Amino acid sequence: MSKQPVPQPSNRHKKLLALALPMILSNITVPLLGLVDTAVIGHLSDAAYLGGVAVGSTIITLMLWLMGFLRMSTTALVAQGFGRRDNPAQLQILLQSSLIALFLGALFLLLQWPVWQLAMQFNDASNDVVQYGHAYFSVRIWGTPFALLNMVLLGWLMGRQQPKAAMWQLIITNSVNIALDLLFVVGFGWGVKGAALASVIADIISTLVALLIVKNALSYLGNIAIKPLLAALKLVDFSRLLRLNRDIFIRSLFLQLTFAFITFAGASLGDNTVAANAVMLNLLLLISYALDGIAYYAEAEVGRAAGEHNYPELYATVSLAFKWSAAIALLFSLAFWLEGDGLIRLLTSIDDVVLAATALRPWLVVLPILSFGCYLFDGVFIGAAKGHTMRNSMMIASLLVFAPLWWFSQSWHNQGLWLALAGFMLARSVTLGGYYLWRRERFLEP
Repeated sequence: MSKQPVPQPSNRHKKLLALALPMILSNITVPLLGLVDTAVIGHLSDAAYLGGVAVGSTIITLMLWLMGFLRMSTTALVAQGFGRRDNPAQLQILLQSSLIALFLGALFLLLQWPVWQLAMQFNDASNDVVQYGHAYFSVRIWGTPFALLNMVLLGWLMGRQQPKAAMWQLIITNSVNIALDLLFVVGFGWGVKGAALASVIADIISTLVALLIVKNALSYLGNIAIKPLLAALKLVDFSRLLRLNRDIFIRSLFLQLTFAFITFAGASLGDNTVAANAVMLNLLLLISYALDGIAYYAEAEVGRAAGEHNYPELYATVSLAFKWSAAIALLFSLAFWLEGDGLIRLLTSIDDVVLAATALRPWLVVLPILSFGCYLFDGVFIGAAKGHTMRNSMMIASLLVFAPLWWFSQSWHNQGLWLALAGFMLARSVTLGGYYLWRRERFLEP
């Protein structure tokens, strides 16, 4: 165990704010994109427009979030290299992950039609919702190669504890996306295609900004021999990265299938229901991205502790992150309790959708409390590069908790879906937190 000195509590709070606050501020701009899409489309004349954006964006989100391992694995391994002060390892991960991202992006473009057809096999939405969903999907798909590469670049910056650079990159590009959303949809009247095109242009700008930031950061790594790096691009040297990516991919697959199921099951209950779920899930994203800011702190600090094999640092990091996550969750619950109706009406003026969404408001009040642990411990386990445990936790939560809860509560219709979601989030919190407590004294071991 490392004998390095442990910072004082006041310094720890400053470090947490320095790492987490920029990511919280920038992450809140990410769901604002969905909120603007929802608000702009939600004020058109027909719920089918909003339902179409929900279906089309759910498929794109599923594809991209399934590839979330690109960001997570890059952050984990770069943070550990940062802790060891191993600059060549950090650059090696950047190159390897970038190649994987570009390959996957090209594959998505080639397979876009089969992907859409496959998704429609699980969708019982109305013809109008399917039509508008495909209009959104067919434009938005062209931004995926840039979005995947950007995941790698963002993960690299986070692993090196450069949150301010990541913050400005996200704020600039997301602000552009919001402005283009309003211009294309409200100004030009391009409807769902305009919302999708705004996101594609934002993906391109995001990647260009990130490349510039990473280029500047590389100058601080010093002179690194090129020949060993080129040798590391052989497939055999990808083994650790690929294993971690595999486990996080399976974890992300079950996570996104669960949320996609909620959207598609809601679509089968009617256009107003799927539109209401879209409104509420976008509000739920506000919770996740704010709590992810604390999780990013945990990723970076746990990864550094793993690189140094420093158990006191691990314990202090997890304890502090838990307290901050719980406090933020309580604030969100209070806000949704006091102002939930107003937020719903801000996103849509369609009376039937407002009514359906308002019936779900109690779930938004309790979900932050039930779920903050899963966001926190995701960051802890990513930093420790324990993808297999994250995978197992997600499979338990989806197969043994979400699916049975939904099956036995189908008579509750949409309320049953949200009951299953609440159980799913709580199960993730309990399984990950329980494993950490069980393995606490050996957590940094391979």
